[in-house]
Amino acid sequence: METHNGQQPRTTLRARLLTVAGVAVGVILLDHLTKWIVAAAIPLGSSIWPHAVVSIDHVTNSGAAWSLFPQLRWVYLLIAVIVSIYLTFLAWNWRGALWQVAVLGCIIGGALSNGIDRLFVGYVVDFIDFHFWPVFNVADTGIVLGILAAIFTFPRSLKEDHSDTPEKAAKHDE
Repeated sequence: METHNGQQPRTTLRARLLTVAGVAVGVILLDHLTKWIVAAAIPLGSSIWPHAVVSIDHVTNSGAAWSLFPQLRWVYLLIAVIVSIYLTFLAWNWRGALWQVAVLGCIIGGALSNGIDRLFVGYVVDFIDFHFWPVFNVADTGIVLGILAAIFTFPRSLKEDHSDTPEKAAKHDE
């Protein structure tokens, strides 16, 4: 939906916060549900469809990407919290489209979901295996897809003039 001057209408604070929170909670719930199913149904170290294009493996990861630096668990948790706070602040002040706020929610949900696992169990369960990439989970997917969507769509949005003042808007229309 566009206004008469071709700009996106400004979304309300309530809509932005409900969107970012709803998407983040959705990612967290889906991530934990899938991790619970894998942990309950597949013994640790085992795999379903090991020779398929995508297999479901039950592995744990106490580090960051590729299980790097497992001793820094608390640092990863702190980073997840800081990133989530920053992105929530960004969503609070966002002037772009509501779907872009949803992208922020994907990143927040993924970061917090893996952070919750690190806090309460000391590791995350990874299970999606493409055999050419490290095994990952739904939270990782939310983070990566959210970051990619932001990289490829937000710069264009940030270049557009989302002016508050009539003077800036009038100058933009000239």
